[in-house]
Amino acid sequence: MLRTYIKKVRTAIEAGDKAQAEAAFKVAVPIVDRMATKGIIHKNKAARHKSRLSAHIKALDKAQDEGSPQSA
Repeated sequence: MLRTYIKKVRTAIEAGDKAQAEAAFKVAVPIVDRMATKGIIHKNKAARHKSRLSAHIKALDKAQDEGSPQSA
């Protein structure tokens, strides 16, 4: 269950779809937290997953800004 939701976020990131990635991330975060609370994964691993996925989503913003030139 955990890997399924993380994979959905990663798939959206790889596709470059920021809106879908953010939506999938919002669904995945409570699941990751729940797995850490139940002891299925360590709390630091949960934090690492959330941090890395969030960083990748933020990188999409930067990539989209660099890809589209702005008029001055």
